[in-house]
Amino acid sequence: MTAESPMRLGALREPVLDRAAAMVARAWRSFDDARESEPEIGFALAELLAEPMPQTGRDPMAALDELEAVLDHSIAQARPRYLAFVGSSGLEIGAVADLLAHSYDVNLAVDARAASRLEDQTAEWLAEFLGYPAAGGWFTSGGTISNLSGLAAARERALPGARRTGMAGVTGALYCSAEAHYSVSRAAELLGLGSDAVRDIPVDHYTRQMRTPLLREAIEADQASGVVPVAVVATAGTTLTGAVDPLDEVADICEDLGVWMHIDGAYGLPAAATSRRPIFVGMERADSLCVDAHKWLFVPKACSALLVRDPSALAAVFSHDEAYMPHDEVIPNAVDLTLEYSRPMRALKLWLAFRVHGAEEFRAALERNLEQARLCHDLASASDDFEVMPLRPALSVVPVRHVTPGCPDIDLHNAALTEALQRDGRVYVSPATIDEQEWLRPCFTNVRTRTQDVHVFLDVAHELGTAICPGHR
Repeated sequence: MTAESPMRLGALREPVLDRAAAMVARAWRSFDDARESEPEIGFALAELLAEPMPQTGRDPMAALDELEAVLDHSIAQARPRYLAFVGSSGLEIGAVADLLAHSYDVNLAVDARAASRLEDQTAEWLAEFLGYPAAGGWFTSGGTISNLSGLAAARERALPGARRTGMAGVTGALYCSAEAHYSVSRAAELLGLGSDAVRDIPVDHYTRQMRTPLLREAIEADQASGVVPVAVVATAGTTLTGAVDPLDEVADICEDLGVWMHIDGAYGLPAAATSRRPIFVGMERADSLCVDAHKWLFVPKACSALLVRDPSALAAVFSHDEAYMPHDEVIPNAVDLTLEYSRPMRALKLWLAFRVHGAEEFRAALERNLEQARLCHDLASASDDFEVMPLRPALSVVPVRHVTPGCPDIDLHNAALTEALQRDGRVYVSPATIDEQEWLRPCFTNVRTRTQDVHVFLDVAHELGTAICPGHR
């Protein structure tokens, strides 16, 4: 390295790549089997993570060793018994794609030649995989941005000119299941509608689906009072229970009343490519939808997609004319169709995964997760130690409550059990509050999870739950 070429690795470039490759290989091997515990952050690592900003550099090999320690002491969603939230599998070929995407550092704000065509092709493949007649699709950092982008287009269609004049004294409304993701409320806040404009439609306590007769009533009541319905957000896989709203019924209402239909399928929509396809009937009628490939399509974060039936609706809300960006192409640049300017090649990891594994392997992996979820529900239902929801899971979220005779507070017990499971480390789950009750919420979205891991989850939950119950007395 010379003064004329600063901040390069020079002669250490190949050794650094070799060291990084060895780190990746060790990480992948460690993900093959579940850990029996999670390592604690020791004194030396805590000291490292409290150090001030370095003013001078150090040996990159030593820095990589430090980084490996940090990563190994982190909660990794790729591990087989990580059943919390809706985790990514960190698909191996996706990690390779990320390395290459970041090495080339292509910017998809404007036309990037082959890279732009690759994003278009990946969106087409994804739409085909889901069975959605998209006319265009773009990749974002996550479901929140995908939902926000789709709802921004809906607002502009319902209130033309709102992007420039604001709401101008008009009141608009969004409609969604009471168990929809918070990103819907966040979008309402950012779009100037305000979170009070979100109409939470009650769910059926048996199916957990939005009650569509109440949806129609809410929209008609708003229209009668001068409130402008902006969009209905149907959820295809709620975070709490994995419920899929009755999409065809929602589509009927939106068509009858002239309202934009958006589907938040960030988690659940990949199951439309499986034997569960019947519960997704109607999705093809939506104006827009969101799906996160970094959730149940297994690739590393971040990789979400917004698919639309009419790309001009996005151009209406995002296009602009600034001297520092080209806008005279026949086909608009992504900067005129998306919220972001600088956009990395997020699609590459999904493109390469489809290339390497093929759609059939994706479908098989999804079916395995569905089978694991049903097994978890059936085993828990047959046990005196657990309570489950009345229906078998629609997708792969399986709320479970541990019960034990004599426990005076089952909600406190299950909250404590969640913490105990996370401390124990053999299985990692997250909690959920459903109808004001505390539940464990295992979610099966990992290609590495095996059938035996389902049994381990229930065995460990029983073991720890039985041990901690006296603490509630």
